[in-house]
Amino acid sequence: MAESMQGLHRTCRCAEVTKEMKGKEIVLMGWVQKARDKGGIIFVDLRDRSGIMQLIFENGSIDADGFAKAGKLRSEFVIAVTGVVEERGGAVNKNLATGEIELRVNSLRVLSEAEVPPFPIEENCKTKDEIRLKYRYLDLRRPDIQKNIMLKSKVMMLTRQFFAKEGFMEIETPMLGKSTPEGARDYLVPSRVHPGHFYGLPQSPQLYKQLLMCSGYDRYIQIARCFRDEDLRADRQPEFTQIDMELSFVDVDDVIDVNERFLAYLFKEVLDVEVKLPIQRITWQEAMDRFGSDKPDMRFGMELHDVSDVVRNCGFSVFTSALENGGSVRGINAEGQGAMPRKKIDKLVEFAKGYGAKGLAYIAIAEDGTRKSSFAKFMTEGEMDALVAAMDGKPGDLLLFAADKKKLVYDVLGALRLELAKQMDLLDKNEYRFVWVTEFPLLEWSEEENRFTAMHHPFTMLMEEDLPLLDTDPGKVRAKAYDIVLNGNEIGGGSVRIHQDDIQERMFKELGFTKEEAYEQFGFLLDAFKYGVPPHAGLAYGLDRLVMLMAKVDSIRDVIAFPKVKDASCLMTQSPSVVSEAQLKELDLEVRPEEDEN
Repeated sequence: MAESMQGLHRTCRCAEVTKEMKGKEIVLMGWVQKARDKGGIIFVDLRDRSGIMQLIFENGSIDADGFAKAGKLRSEFVIAVTGVVEERGGAVNKNLATGEIELRVNSLRVLSEAEVPPFPIEENCKTKDEIRLKYRYLDLRRPDIQKNIMLKSKVMMLTRQFFAKEGFMEIETPMLGKSTPEGARDYLVPSRVHPGHFYGLPQSPQLYKQLLMCSGYDRYIQIARCFRDEDLRADRQPEFTQIDMELSFVDVDDVIDVNERFLAYLFKEVLDVEVKLPIQRITWQEAMDRFGSDKPDMRFGMELHDVSDVVRNCGFSVFTSALENGGSVRGINAEGQGAMPRKKIDKLVEFAKGYGAKGLAYIAIAEDGTRKSSFAKFMTEGEMDALVAAMDGKPGDLLLFAADKKKLVYDVLGALRLELAKQMDLLDKNEYRFVWVTEFPLLEWSEEENRFTAMHHPFTMLMEEDLPLLDTDPGKVRAKAYDIVLNGNEIGGGSVRIHQDDIQERMFKELGFTKEEAYEQFGFLLDAFKYGVPPHAGLAYGLDRLVMLMAKVDSIRDVIAFPKVKDASCLMTQSPSVVSEAQLKELDLEVRPEEDEN
């Protein structure tokens, strides 16, 4: 039978009790973690979001009714206790903040009883994700998940504080807006008042924040909810949160400067980690050439070597034909892996095929300098020597090569580099390596649409010196775009925006928009630009991904209170769900019956 807490006020949280409170009477409330009846004395671990406090119930300290009640306490009962803080009678528990003290209880109220939970409420529980997410309200009680959620809360609070001091204003932008093409599929919301018309949920506040610059607010910040109807994976959710910002009268260096200081502040305050400023910058081209990725993990070497010139005239047709077709031959040196068993090398070949490679060539150098290779018979000894030298190959190394179109070689070796780093245990979650990647290509060629598309979005400014290339070689035009990368994860990205109408018109033309089509999609922004638009630039962080890395967890689901699963459904609330005929009628919608597959 649940009791009332009337007349009781909690003194503090469990782990906020200190040795200095010894001898004081206090009131604690929380959940029973576990109860141990030792006959005549009962120990209870009381838990709340701060941690655990050991309670001690003993005849003489508490009346007979209270002692009998304590004997019936079970895991997850919610209780309120009054008692006196004492030094621990037994051994000190060094794993607990309150390990040197305990509370001798003199009164107990059971505020609510609990059924046996479907899994233990403890750290690192091995329960299947499906069960954890079905009972997410219980999963959220687990100390490791609570720690992540509290860390995220702290990051959000510090973000607001930092940017407020830097003169940014927090401004909310609409959830119900116009559906515009921004890369992913929009979530649509039907309008009851305008039958047949739909709002689009924002994939980002991009157009609104640019409008705010037109309105003179010069420094905007928002912790913004965003929605994308796309295929999910470990670090993707249909709804997610951005730290979104836009600044007026700035160029690339200004945006980078304020964000470097923000990251240094955040990591110092939250993790006590020093971020060395300035953060290293590399161009997109350098990132691709050295790491095969535009989000390079800088915690380890194993960089790509371009050996195209070394093998151009060799006898191995896989290499030479790739070069004749305008591709390249590149390799990575997995140092110290020369003795890798053939079975394991074959697995790496299969891994590479998963990224589109036709195969993977290799040279394994034994400790005595002898070489095993999948293609030695096609090469002279001199050619092999030159190739090993170009790769800085030493006894004990494993050299792996990909030959194909440039993009595919980058993809394959970039992914292989990370896979080997995992296998070789080179990825330290306690190390934080930041890098800015700058000068992205403005455009990328779409094979399906047979035209150039914007690599970021149609309002990204190009490098002024590349303007003539728009007519002659659009694929070579560099953008004033920048990403901030942490340990191989893109945690934020942005660009300087186009504010000159002649350049914007050129951009739309390059992307295949007619003037009418551009106005149909972005008319309100283009109209706003007619009335005096300042030069402006912005950046947005994926908050969930940033917190995931700070919390050293592998999935953003562990830093989101109520996440969705892979098919974008919520196991706890069982959404999305069917709605009533009356609701559909109000929206002038009808659901087509599912066709019988037979």
